[in-house]
Amino acid sequence: MLEACRRHPSIRFHHISTDEVYGSLGETGFFTETTPYAPNSPYSASKASSDMLVRAYFHTFKLPMTISNCSNNYGPNQHKEKFIPVVINSILNDQKIPVYGNGKNVRDWIYVEDHCDAIFKIVKDGKLGETYNVGGNCEKTNIDIINDICSVLNVKSDDYISYVEDRKGHDFRYAIDNTKINTELLWYPTTKFAEGLVNTIKFYNK
Repeated sequence: MLEACRRHPSIRFHHISTDEVYGSLGETGFFTETTPYAPNSPYSASKASSDMLVRAYFHTFKLPMTISNCSNNYGPNQHKEKFIPVVINSILNDQKIPVYGNGKNVRDWIYVEDHCDAIFKIVKDGKLGETYNVGGNCEKTNIDIINDICSVLNVKSDDYISYVEDRKGHDFRYAIDNTKINTELLWYPTTKFAEGLVNTIKFYNK
């Protein structure tokens, strides 16, 4: 794709990446655009390398590009293997929810429509060669998510949770600092988690 765009310099290339490239946070702090990359899994390492490749094309070939590193997405139509759809479908089908480790790993969650709005804003107004972190200002543990979904569906979480061996390379916490995209592009997430979660559950509970 980079080579194709290099042959057509009028095309602006936007690369959508992940906050996983920054590695794992402790109980405090946030990822910023200047946080050093420290991927801990093959997946996050591949994403980090793709970020670097896009930057290299910008500096070497002047390819017009921007990058966004986003937190965990959720919403209707998400692939069924992802965490929130797994939880919802497990409950709807009266099956156990597999929970890695102790379920206390923390992620920042953003509704898919907010993420799409952020991408549009970056493509439209973002400065070429720049990276923008995109987050939902919504940190939750996996157990928090399960409890929230169970509450909406009016079931007891203890009836469904099944703890399993922790995932290899499972980072403890991700959290995004949105300051750059807030101040430079005037973008903010607008969907409250409770609202987005209800919309998501309705989609899978048709």
